[in-house]
Amino acid sequence: MKAKLVMTLSAAALALAGLSLTFLPDEIARLSGIGQAPVINVLLQILGALHFAFAMLNWMTKGSRIGGIYNRPIALANFAHFFMVALALLKALISNPQLPAGLWLVAGVYTIFAVLFSLILFWHPLAEPEVSV
Repeated sequence: MKAKLVMTLSAAALALAGLSLTFLPDEIARLSGIGQAPVINVLLQILGALHFAFAMLNWMTKGSRIGGIYNRPIALANFAHFFMVALALLKALISNPQLPAGLWLVAGVYTIFAVLFSLILFWHPLAEPEVSV
């Protein structure tokens, strides 16, 4: 498994979510049906900042060896984030079928990244051949 690919894809997904939540909180609140209270917009922007920060972390470490004991805090933080959000989304979607159908897509993406980061976290990276350019 290529940890660099997982880190790059997760950085792109988190950056997209982070920038959307930061700059489009009104639209996201309206489309998701969670209300238009000012505190909702602030919370969505804070959530966007957290997602964007994770995206930058993943982007900056994508070239490093990750897995097993290498960069374990980064792998563990990513696994915890994606796993916990995937569980929360799946629980909410199963218990509340009236939630927007688009959340199933988000839950699927989070579940896939949770599985990928669990593999990165618990499997030692194999030595990859050096490629000189």
